[in-house]
Amino acid sequence: MIECHLCPRHCRMNPGERGNCLARMNLDGELKTLVYGNPCAVHVDPIEKKPLFHFLPGSKAFSLATAGCNLHCQYCQNWEISQRKPEEVESSDLPPQAVVDEAIRTGCQSIAFTYSDPVIFYEYAYDTSKLAKQNKVRSVFITAGYIEQQPLLDLFPYVDAIKVDFKGITDKFYQKMAEATLQPVLDSIKTIHKSKVWMELVNLIVPTWNDAEKDLDLLCSWVMNELGPDVPLHFSKFWPMHKLANLPPTPVETMTRAWDIAKNKGLHYVYIGNVPGHPGNNTYCPQCKNVIIERDGYQILRYNLKSGICGFCGEVIPGVWK
Repeated sequence: MIECHLCPRHCRMNPGERGNCLARMNLDGELKTLVYGNPCAVHVDPIEKKPLFHFLPGSKAFSLATAGCNLHCQYCQNWEISQRKPEEVESSDLPPQAVVDEAIRTGCQSIAFTYSDPVIFYEYAYDTSKLAKQNKVRSVFITAGYIEQQPLLDLFPYVDAIKVDFKGITDKFYQKMAEATLQPVLDSIKTIHKSKVWMELVNLIVPTWNDAEKDLDLLCSWVMNELGPDVPLHFSKFWPMHKLANLPPTPVETMTRAWDIAKNKGLHYVYIGNVPGHPGNNTYCPQCKNVIIERDGYQILRYNLKSGICGFCGEVIPGVWK
């Protein structure tokens, strides 16, 4: 029997058995990945789609994923690949060097490991990130942060930004929504924050699940108290999906309430996602309150930032801007 130490599940597998993620297997007494070099989704996306708003705004990210996931979110928008075995989806043959070459060819400043969760295709993402750095291409992880500390620490020399899906602030929510636990995610967020890797957080607000004012207040308080005011926090609008197709979309009023709660807690960079035209799409200078990046969805309309400094008052705005 082999035990996997990549994520907090610590799956124990007899020969021929797979882990919970469906992408890792005990093959003849060795733990093997079943998805190395075989992405099932490959696209060129705006970096704002990840969403990362303080990381190379306006640039393109060469984005890819493999089948499988170590979480099982009831609202997963990519469940057709994340909840499937590798042999159940159509995949490409794209080894790490080919990924880097394609990113350069398509004019992408970064490679984004996204759509499912790069934790489960860790070796593939790690090797690609290493090659990307040698070729002056950035790497970003779009993850739920459900990973053990050592493999997370091992990523830091090669990964430039991490966006963590901070799904909720209670263990009950994580167990019910994703068949997971909260504490490892909190530990991951705090570890990333202590590193030099740029981090942004996203909370998807699901009606009747995690939209109570007390939960939003608790989540914003945790971010402020543990991370400080400068870590960007995105609230994303839920759309009926997967096992929660019976729920309505998140009302804009709820999104605005979350936005206000976060700002009132003292957070400087709070965003509203999936609501084009909302003032929460924009970046505001915390000093002079002017709009320094105006957006409509993923599109940048105005940019009043010069080398990471507010173009109006000279305030330094945290992020990776070039």
